[in-house]
Amino acid sequence: MSGAPDVEAGGGRHAPVLLDAALDALAIRSDGRYVDATFGRGGHAGAILGRLGEKGTLLAIDRDPEASAAAVRLFGSDPRAKFRQARFSELSQLVPAGSVDGILFDLGVSSPQLDDAHRGFSFLRDGPLDMRMDPQHGESAAQWLARATEREIATVIARFGEERHARRIARAIVVARAMSPLTTTGGLAAVIAAAAPRRQPGMHPATRSFQALRIHVNAELDEIERALPQAVEALAPAGRLVVISFHSLEDRIVKRFMRAASREDPAFAGLPEVPPDAQAKLRLVGRAVFADAGEVGDNPRSRSAVLRAAERLAA
Repeated sequence: MSGAPDVEAGGGRHAPVLLDAALDALAIRSDGRYVDATFGRGGHAGAILGRLGEKGTLLAIDRDPEASAAAVRLFGSDPRAKFRQARFSELSQLVPAGSVDGILFDLGVSSPQLDDAHRGFSFLRDGPLDMRMDPQHGESAAQWLARATEREIATVIARFGEERHARRIARAIVVARAMSPLTTTGGLAAVIAAAAPRRQPGMHPATRSFQALRIHVNAELDEIERALPQAVEALAPAGRLVVISFHSLEDRIVKRFMRAASREDPAFAGLPEVPPDAQAKLRLVGRAVFADAGEVGDNPRSRSAVLRAAERLAA
């Protein structure tokens, strides 16, 4: 996965979001070992590789099978770089503990995924209602909507989309599917638009519902919660963890995790000895970073991005 916001936006180039900020936060050394856990189409990975010397290495990870071809084009036969098709929640199976100097997560769906109608992420381009980041595995959005109860649909849309009209939308989906299966993004968007009033100028009524379904189909928040502790364990002392989020649900998880990992377990407060597992593992680096007006103007999909960074403390 590689980032795009939860609000649909047309146009714009496929530029890596907060690129300079991410590279600075990683504090890249020419001989360092780095992981791009969300390769996407290689925007951040290519920039990281460009700062590495002959002894530096880069491991790129992505669950999207189309990312593999992009990695071949980007890396060629460069011996410093490797690509693995995997979920980033499988990080511990790919990276030994304490072995890397920096890990980058650029969360969400990539711009090429969003722009490809056949992937089914966008209501701006009619296509199959899929939404899977790995179309070869798991249940598509259409398959889930065909079997889920009205209550389950409403819960997903309310929780992951923070949509106040979730019940109304869920009811409309159930009524519509009883007449004809919902198999296209355009068809679903039309059902939602008819059921829910427009939220605000420039935002389609289906925006939050599509975000919610995508997050649910790909178990995105669970993936983040599973991956972050693995990332900390993979870092060598002074290694950097850098995460770019695109909506409040992601950022809340990242912020809370980094804050908790940067503090000792309060259960041991005041005691002369704190067990290793209860000691702080991270040091927060700087404050949250947001895209400036220039980047937002060039790349509207960066407008909701927030970057947080932390450094691994010595064990």
